Amino acid sequence: MPSPSRSRPRRTASAAPRAPWGWAAAGVLVGVLPAVITFAPAQWLAQAVDHASSGQVLLAQARGTVWTGSAQLVLTGGGASQDRAALPGRLEWRLRPTMRGLQAQVHAACCMPAPLQARVDARWGGARLALADGQSQFPAGLLTGLGTPWNTLQPQGQLAVQTQGLEAVWTAGRLALTGTAQLDARAMSSRLSTLRPMGSYRLVLQGGDVPTLSLSTLDGDLQLSGSGQWVGQRLRFAGEASAKPEREAALANLLNIIGRRSGARSIITVG
Repeated sequence: MPSPSRSRPRRTASAAPRAPWGWAAAGVLVGVLPAVITFAPAQWLAQAVDHASSGQVLLAQARGTVWTGSAQLVLTGGGASQDRAALPGRLEWRLRPTMRGLQAQVHAACCMPAPLQARVDARWGGARLALADGQSQFPAGLLTGLGTPWNTLQPQGQLAVQTQGLEAVWTAGRLALTGTAQLDARAMSSRLSTLRPMGSYRLVLQGGDVPTLSLSTLDGDLQLSGSGQWVGQRLRFAGEASAKPEREAALANLLNIIGRRSGARSIITVG
């Protein structure tokens, strides 16, 4: 009588031991990654700004790191445009991560009496940007770098910016604004007119359920006025420009460019 067959023991699969080089690679990664993040070159930030602005805002000659650095701010027409204008001096920044997002400090010695403070917080389905109250002043000639129509107007003067309680919140693709931003264009002139200066003007952005934009003349022979509001994500603005009767000849070329002529007035529409 044949003897019962003995069952052979089955081999059980076991996880292969991690090779020494695998542990070494993991250790190097853990040690190197924080250093890479901490000392990320400023050029990485410059590339991100270039991409986000479609090439219209450049951080040229960037130095330092993503977190603490400086560069020359340059505005361009984007794409193949040859128009560009640089802010005098260098722009300095300091970025610090927070529990919810990022805290930023930006300073340009030429144009800001104190650094601009901002905070970005991530939110469910969106983000929040809050600017600390502040003021700054820039040469209007910087706008010529943006190309049309600024390269034709060639504005000269000073742009004074002031913000109060300004906050932007993006939720599900929609933008909500609170607070105010005021831009004063002082002692403005243009190559299209021999009149220098033409006047001073104020543009006010007012947040709310429906953000509004208003334009008024502070003084001068060129009179500007208008108002608008955001409908969805689009700005609809209607305004007009005119000259004091004794200055119509000196401002005729400019009035023909900035809007559609209707008698002595030039009608300005956006959106």
